[in-house]
Amino acid sequence: MTRLTTSAILGVALLALAACSGGTPTLMNLTNREAGPDEFSVVPNEPLQMPDNLRELPAPTPGARNLADPDPEGDAIAALGGNPTRAARGSAGLIQHATRFGVSPNIRPTLAAEDEEFRRRNDGRLLERMFGTTVYFRAYRSMSLDQYAELERLRRAGVRTPTAPPAQ
Repeated sequence: MTRLTTSAILGVALLALAACSGGTPTLMNLTNREAGPDEFSVVPNEPLQMPDNLRELPAPTPGARNLADPDPEGDAIAALGGNPTRAARGSAGLIQHATRFGVSPNIRPTLAAEDEEFRRRNDGRLLERMFGTTVYFRAYRSMSLDQYAELERLRRAGVRTPTAPPAQ
């Protein structure tokens, strides 16, 4: 065999091996190559506070919010000068409205299975998978919103809209 034939056979074997790769498909191919912690997974909690009198502690309330848990909605309302206690009261109505047609108890596994099937169908071509090319934008192109067409549609309907950056 010539050297060119051997190289061709080796190349075809390598492509065949890459095509047989299994596992969960990834569309964005973002990986953390550092050994340190992921700074985006750290969630700061409120500082713990010592009560004035340990003998007069309030009774525990199962299901209630822990005072040391983060409250992004209340924090945002307080930062904007509002009353953060209104955030907790308003959430119950929002949850009740969102769940008015019922709640599927197994929604997370169902969505996970559907998402994995979508990623499998849009996993990219052979060379894209081999070289870890991002196929995210092509996979979701049919679901993206044309922001300038939507802006014009709203303006034609009489909706006041803010200015938008020029199209590139």
